[in-house]
Amino acid sequence: MAEGIMSKAATMEIPINSNGDTGTQPEDDSLEQDLQQVMVSGPNLNETSIVSGGYGGPAGGIIPTSTIKDPAIRFNPDYLDRRRAPAPDIRMKSRAASLPSSQSAAAARAGRASPPPPLSGSSNHNTCNASEEVSRGVAVEKLDSVKKWGINTYKCTKQMFSERFGRGSRTVDLELEAQIDLLIDTKSKYENILRLATALTGHFQSMVQTQQALGDTFTDLSQKSPELQDEFGYNAETQKLLCKNGESLLGAINFFVSSIDTLVNKTMEDTLVTIKHYENARLEFDAYRSDLEELSLGPRDGAAVVRMEMAQHDYQVHRDKYERLRSDVTIKLKFLEENKVKVMHKQLLLFHNAISAYFAGNQQQLEQTLVQFNVKLKPPGSDKPSWLEEQ
Repeated sequence: MAEGIMSKAATMEIPINSNGDTGTQPEDDSLEQDLQQVMVSGPNLNETSIVSGGYGGPAGGIIPTSTIKDPAIRFNPDYLDRRRAPAPDIRMKSRAASLPSSQSAAAARAGRASPPPPLSGSSNHNTCNASEEVSRGVAVEKLDSVKKWGINTYKCTKQMFSERFGRGSRTVDLELEAQIDLLIDTKSKYENILRLATALTGHFQSMVQTQQALGDTFTDLSQKSPELQDEFGYNAETQKLLCKNGESLLGAINFFVSSIDTLVNKTMEDTLVTIKHYENARLEFDAYRSDLEELSLGPRDGAAVVRMEMAQHDYQVHRDKYERLRSDVTIKLKFLEENKVKVMHKQLLLFHNAISAYFAGNQQQLEQTLVQFNVKLKPPGSDKPSWLEEQ
C-alpha cells in the first residue's frame, strides 16, 4: 500500500509559481493534503534514474539525469584566497570603508602588490655582517703587520750576525760615531759626579743635623750649669751659626745635584734615545741594502725583476728613514753640547763659591752666592709630611 501511495505521489502535478513556491492553498485544506504535497515534492525512492529538482523545477518536479551537465557543487577559488590571505588590518578596514568602492579596490590591489615591510631581524643580520667584515679587515691588517715585522726582523738579525762575524759591511759615519762615543763617555762621568754629589749631600745633611742637636744640648746645659754657663753658651751659638750656614750650603748643593740630574737623566737620555733609533734605522738600511745587492747579482728573469723592484722600493724607504734620523741626531748633539756648557758653567761656579764661603766662615758671601744664582732655601721641616698626610 505504501508503494502505491509513493507511485501516485510521483505522478501527481503540483502547481509551482515563478518563484519556485507552491501555490497558496485554501485555508480549509486539511493536514493530510499538506502532507501529500510535501510527499509529492520529494523524490521517488523506487526511481534510481531520476533526481528531484526541488521546488521551482519542471512540472512534476522531476529532472532526468541525462540533462545534468554541471556538477551540483561548484568550486569557488575566492573562498580559498580569503582563507589564505592574512587578517586585514583594522585601520585599513576603516580606511577602505570610508573610501569609495573604486578607491577601496585600488587600495586593496596596491596592498597585495606592495612587498611586506622588512623585519627587524634583517637589519640585525646586515649589522652583524658589517661587524664581521670590519673584524675580518682588522684581522687581515694585523696579519700583514705581523708578516712585515717578521720579514724585517729576519733581515735585521741576519745583517747583525753578518756584521758580528765580519761577513757583512755596515754604513759608518766617522764624525757622527765619534760624537756619539764622546757623549756616552761624558754621560758616564757626569753620572759619577751626580752620585758623589748626592752622597756629599747626605753626609753633610747628617753633619748639620748633628750640629743642631749639639747646639740644643749646649743651650740646655748652659741653663742648668751656672758655673759653665758662658762656655756652654759660646759653643751653643757657634753650633747654631754653623747649622745655619750648613743649611745654606745644603741648599746650594741640592740645587747643583738637581741641575746635574736633569742634564744627565733627561737631556742626555733624550739624545741617546734618538741615537738608538738612528742605530736601528742604520741596521735596517744596511739589511735592505745587502738584500738588494744580492738580488742584483742573481738572474734577471721576470720574477727576479719584480723582486728587485720591491727591494729597490724598500731600500729607498729605509734610506730616507736613516738619513732623517741621522740629521736629527746631529742637531740634538749640537744643542746638547751648547746646553751642557751653559748648565755646567753656572753650576760649577755656584758649587765653588758656596763651598769656599762656607769653609771660610764668610756667611755674607755665602748668602750673596745664593742670591746670585737664585737659590731658594726650603724652610725647616718642609721635607717632612704634614699631619694631614700622615693620617
